[in-house]
Amino acid sequence: MALIEVRNVSKIYHLGGEEIRALDDVSLDINRGEFMSIIGPSGSGKSTLMHILGCLDSPTHGTINLDGVMIQGASRAQLATLRNQKIGFVFQFFNLLPKLNVLQNVELPMIYSGIGRRERHERAMEALKQVELDHRVKHRPLQLSGGQQQRVAIARALVNNPKIIFADEPTGNLDSHTGAAILELFKKLTAEGRTIALVTHDPNIASRTRRRIEIRDGKITDHVDPTLAGLKEA
Repeated sequence: MALIEVRNVSKIYHLGGEEIRALDDVSLDINRGEFMSIIGPSGSGKSTLMHILGCLDSPTHGTINLDGVMIQGASRAQLATLRNQKIGFVFQFFNLLPKLNVLQNVELPMIYSGIGRRERHERAMEALKQVELDHRVKHRPLQLSGGQQQRVAIARALVNNPKIIFADEPTGNLDSHTGAAILELFKKLTAEGRTIALVTHDPNIASRTRRRIEIRDGKITDHVDPTLAGLKEA
């Protein structure tokens, strides 16, 4: 069974008497351990899809099975619990707290989970080792480069051992060399069994993932899987 199964999902808004379909009858599977991308221009529906898959919002119609849990119709409290237990997020602007050091930023999700201080420290250090930043634990975010800040954000996304990490334009605020290094880190993490869904508007970024799903006007318009197409993985 796929890690996430999406069936006939629509998200409809009503503005000024007009019906706007941000998502229109979308169906897809995200498999365990894959590195895939959701690509589309601004306003295509890709961010709406990520918000729904990431339990930040609920669909108007359709069903979503996340690791055996049906999430459509869940309350805000239930969605918050699912986010904390099963999902990690990485964003374009890192979203690190400037007054906390690197270790404290990575520990933050575990505080919300009620994990004790010693275990928080051990798990945060292990996550920072995975992104090769365990030597910068006492630094604050503004003392780090953009690429280092993004690595801290990735470590923070890893500490609760999520089923899937959603990365929303994770290289958009980085230079091309640093962005390529972040993508290589994602590929390394998926080789270790992590599941990562990257949301982007950039075809060059999407081409680095194993599978690419394109969305336009709320519908899936293209689905590229290099393995099925007989192509080499980027």
